[in-house]
Amino acid sequence: MTTTETPAANANDLIEWLVTRGLEGAEQEELLDGYCNRLVEMGIPLMRFHAAQSTLHPVYGGTGYSWYQDRGGEYATFEYTEEPSEVWRNSPLFAILNEDLDDLRERLVDQNEPSRYPLLNELREIGATDYYATGVSYGASGHIPANGTQKTGDGVLMSWTSNASDGFQERDISLIHEALPHLGLALKSAKNDKLARDLLRVYLGRDAGKRVLSGEIRRGSLQQIDAVIWNFDLEGFTSLSEEMPGNEIIKMLNDYLDVAVSVVHECDGSILKFMGDGLMAMFDVGEIDADARAALRAVAVLQQRMADLNKRREAEGLPTANFTLALHAGEILYGNIGSENRLDFTVIGPTVNQAARIAEMHRSLGQRILISDDVARAAQPCAQNLISVGRYMLRGVPEPKELFTIYRPAA
Repeated sequence: MTTTETPAANANDLIEWLVTRGLEGAEQEELLDGYCNRLVEMGIPLMRFHAAQSTLHPVYGGTGYSWYQDRGGEYATFEYTEEPSEVWRNSPLFAILNEDLDDLRERLVDQNEPSRYPLLNELREIGATDYYATGVSYGASGHIPANGTQKTGDGVLMSWTSNASDGFQERDISLIHEALPHLGLALKSAKNDKLARDLLRVYLGRDAGKRVLSGEIRRGSLQQIDAVIWNFDLEGFTSLSEEMPGNEIIKMLNDYLDVAVSVVHECDGSILKFMGDGLMAMFDVGEIDADARAALRAVAVLQQRMADLNKRREAEGLPTANFTLALHAGEILYGNIGSENRLDFTVIGPTVNQAARIAEMHRSLGQRILISDDVARAAQPCAQNLISVGRYMLRGVPEPKELFTIYRPAA
């Protein structure tokens, strides 16, 4: 495209591209990278572009994307904080948000005094000549509304920086404005799609989240699979919870569950649900022998990680806990169960029930890890030293089950 084309024609081409990519489901980074490159191709002297959005995530509260003409785009996440950081408080985007501004522009070549915004002084030092910022609201108003100091509005804040000798021309700003609602809509689509994926992964688990997003949402839709069920529980946690303040209990529980969840994921398992101070996981990585070996590998990793966590907590003067683990393998039904208004993507069947019965045997057998003969047979040959602890009649199970544990010599 040549620079002799009119700004209106350029804007139309850019708008068409934004709408098309938004409908095709392009992700935020792809959208913004393509948008910046197209602005440059249209002759707009863009040195830097930045976009910031709030999000819903258990760890971070916002995302940022920064594009530079000499190195492309960089995506970043920002953790929740009780108070806004000093950098954020002193930024132009914070001013737009909290001073109820429609936009903000500083021509950096026209002033001798330092800007009130440290970022603009830094940009001027590396050659910036013009800075323009505004936002698109996902609410009713035309720009992002002021919303206190704790959280950004539901929308996107953006800035454009030029290093041309005379900065942006008015036609450049006009083109940016004309395409802005379409950019905002495409980013909203990308944000909502990512939100859905992130929240379903966090609350349902990686595999269940994917299945729900792919359309497995009809009540009663179940799939029969062979897998290993992994029942993890903290030992002695109930008595500890009666002696400790609530906030300390939550921190302790999160400490241990964080280890268990990370181990399951590292070993290709899926978290099915949290149950008080425990969790149920599933290993379905291929054939049942591969499932069993993956589940046992996860046990070995968990033993070491839990020992490391307890050493750290002891060194910090914090209470510690041990864990119990029951493993069983077989056919399970995996899918949507519940009512029309409240569904759970979970597992049911005799294998799940028998895993729970095996977990009831920890105390009477004095073993923290119990593995059914089904898992032990399927896993052979395996790296763990499995030792039989005997055959037992389990509650509600018609045939006796041989149970195993893992032998680990004392260090």
